[in-house]
Amino acid sequence: MTLVPMELVLITGMSGSGKSVALHALEDSGFYCVDNLPPELLMDLVALEKQHAASRVAIAMDVRSASSLPLVPQQLSQLRAMGLRVKALFLDAGTGTLVRRYSETRRKHPLSLIDSGNGLSNKRRDLVEAIELERSMLEAIRAESHVIDSSMIRAAQLQGYVKALIGSPPAQLTLVFESFAFKRGVPADADYVFDVRMLPNPHYERDLKEQTGRDAAVASFLAAQPEAQHMRDQITQFLTHWLPAMARDHRSYVTVAIGCTGGQHRSVYLVEQLAQHFSADWVTLKRHRELDGLAVAPKT
Repeated sequence: MTLVPMELVLITGMSGSGKSVALHALEDSGFYCVDNLPPELLMDLVALEKQHAASRVAIAMDVRSASSLPLVPQQLSQLRAMGLRVKALFLDAGTGTLVRRYSETRRKHPLSLIDSGNGLSNKRRDLVEAIELERSMLEAIRAESHVIDSSMIRAAQLQGYVKALIGSPPAQLTLVFESFAFKRGVPADADYVFDVRMLPNPHYERDLKEQTGRDAAVASFLAAQPEAQHMRDQITQFLTHWLPAMARDHRSYVTVAIGCTGGQHRSVYLVEQLAQHFSADWVTLKRHRELDGLAVAPKT
């Protein structure tokens, strides 16, 4: 019988960015989950779980293990060399979003207290200073991970994104297409951003205004616009040329964000078109940040 290598998911990220939500999503998916594990214990935990024949393990680490965080990139390389299927996810959010979340929960940031070395200091950093310090401390781990920007998405969206990413096949480049609205900000997790606001806008067509780029009428309207087809073809040519090089460079994920004004028509249409085209050759996921948010909005 062929043994399936252990699948290990490491979740790190900014405090308040949704790491607990992501960990719960993995627990729902059948992972054995450990929260706030110090990096010094990572290799021992993996060895123990291998003895127990665990197949899916998820671990969350954060800045509370600040002194040992530099160990993590090398540990991930060692685990991959041992044959484990390792995926690293980094949850991020804009500083303004994190400040608002902390204000709403009234929690203290883990770096708010200034360590004087004797354990007696009562001096505190302000919240923005603590967030920016945390961001700099996690920079090396962020560079080794797939980033998910949780600034503009709901908890249910984040859970869905995490499950989709973890469900993608290992050892293959996964191509993520994401539509968004410029008026709500550019996704921080995007590797490439294409602005399609110059294309004809179905919003100004009376019969199309309330529909989306996933609806046949909107798709037909945009398919008849030479500018929209030219944009689609140019993005396709760019990605077709460079994706093989990124795969050879051992990239696990590439996120292509396409934005229009409201994230409802043009960007959605192009994400649908591009995802369909590239799914023949690449593992492909699609997200619609604004539409997905509407889909999970609570009923009132």
